[in-house]
Amino acid sequence: MAKRAEPYVPGLQVNKPNIIKLNTNENAYPPSPNVIQAIQMEAGENLKLYPSPTADDLRKSIASFNNLEPDQVFVGNGSDEVLAFSFMAFFEPGKKIRYPNITYSFYPVYAKLFDISYEEVPVNDDFTLPTEKFFYSEGGVILPNPNAPTSIYLGLEHIEEILKNNPDQVVIIDEAYVDFAIESAANLINKYDNLLVVQTTSKSRSLAGLRVGFALGNESLIQALIRMKDSFNSYTIDRLALAGAKAAFDDVEYFKKVTQQIVTTREKVTAQMEELGFTVLPSQANFIFVTHKEYSAKLLYEKLYEANILVRYFDQPFIDNYLRITIGTDKDMEQLIKILGDSPPLH
Repeated sequence: MAKRAEPYVPGLQVNKPNIIKLNTNENAYPPSPNVIQAIQMEAGENLKLYPSPTADDLRKSIASFNNLEPDQVFVGNGSDEVLAFSFMAFFEPGKKIRYPNITYSFYPVYAKLFDISYEEVPVNDDFTLPTEKFFYSEGGVILPNPNAPTSIYLGLEHIEEILKNNPDQVVIIDEAYVDFAIESAANLINKYDNLLVVQTTSKSRSLAGLRVGFALGNESLIQALIRMKDSFNSYTIDRLALAGAKAAFDDVEYFKKVTQQIVTTREKVTAQMEELGFTVLPSQANFIFVTHKEYSAKLLYEKLYEANILVRYFDQPFIDNYLRITIGTDKDMEQLIKILGDSPPLH
């Protein structure tokens, strides 16, 4: 078992002063003030009591935000845990699943860990997904939308085609960044019983430190996830996380303000990067994926690191000349553009 476990490698964490951290896709802005207040109110005598194993109040808030019913919502300890439960609940050993060959690197980790056969579907030359290649999968489909690390969004009409052509298999759409995109596949849940949408509070709601992820889908899929969770641990979400996440979902106005700010900054930075000679893939996430025809991505990564700016470099086939850059505050991004625009550091 240990031999087939090849762990996911997270982005570099550096404890240095004056670091501009653009490598882990965290939100540049703090959570809603209501979140802090809710956590402070919960951090009292109630901590001696177990949290709700069913997370009913949080599920109601998530359901309300997505125009669904609470029975269509599952809550887990970060979306990675939700994905792990999903692999165990819906994918079977001996039946090959499909996901893109350039995608979230936790998928092969889970596939190997849970002994799930898989086929990596090559993306197109422009990094878009060949929709038809995901049709009639033997064991199911999982893909991020927008994709990571490419940032490219797949329209819901293509998601529907994948769902229609896998009627007897579960299709998991991993939407960690969808709140910065056009729309969520959650809008299709009442139309397709085989659709599971996985999301997180880490990005758009600035709660990476609380570890709250969730899944949206048909009630039968949600019940399968609940059974899987309760087979391991009934209490996966602590009281502070439950209170904070609920407050984040209830403060819709703050959520819209922050996500729009990040989208606005993303579009501005994209134009500035292109002026500097970078090719920037069309992003619908809170990050951009970029390459430069004159400078290697590894060199740029190292020069930015020396300037106290962290970005993500992937030393792997097809994308080893690209950088993934999180959208930070306007001040953060101005410093990034300044360093990149100063030609001597790039030589």
